[in-house]
Amino acid sequence: MIDTLSAMDPVTIAAFLGAAVLLYLTPGADMMFTLASGISGGPKAGLAAAAGISLGVLVHVSLAAAGLAALLLAYPAAYDAIRYLGAAYLAFLAWQSWTARDDLAQRKGRADVWRAFRRGFVTNILNPKVALFVLAFLPQFTDPVIGPVWQQIVWLGLLLGVGGILTDGAYGVFAGVMAARLKRASKVMNKISAVVFGGLAIRIAFD
Repeated sequence: MIDTLSAMDPVTIAAFLGAAVLLYLTPGADMMFTLASGISGGPKAGLAAAAGISLGVLVHVSLAAAGLAALLLAYPAAYDAIRYLGAAYLAFLAWQSWTARDDLAQRKGRADVWRAFRRGFVTNILNPKVALFVLAFLPQFTDPVIGPVWQQIVWLGLLLGVGGILTDGAYGVFAGVMAARLKRASKVMNKISAVVFGGLAIRIAFD
């Protein structure tokens, strides 16, 4: 594994990181999820959601490296089943946020952080588009000549996951800080989170 990393072209890695930065800066499901988590649970929850999402990305990277993600292309029914399950989970999160009545200041920090982490992880795992993205994106920056492609995919996936924690985590922390300053409007914050979660559910189900 280390030999493969050292053999990878620095220019290729730089190009990969540049493309990844553009992805991080483009508004998408991960960014919206961490923002909603930060709004509803505070800065730590926003960061925890980003960590959960990144862990989910690493699972998809592992599946891609093992060649299992390609099965989703071969079996559209399995793809749709996972996609609808993910949409249903987001719809459930939207309902929870919409009906929540607790205040940010009264929440148990540790429990809320764990919940945000778990939500981020599960939501990412149940989004088959992430698996297909990893399967299509990462191999473009690999070279069979320098070593096993699966090892290169793993290294690139690790870089992608770390970058996700840093960028999506920053979005989540920022949203949490702003929400914490509006504690009196916690019900409004929950409603905003519910709308975001609901929108993501619709996007996954019908996109």
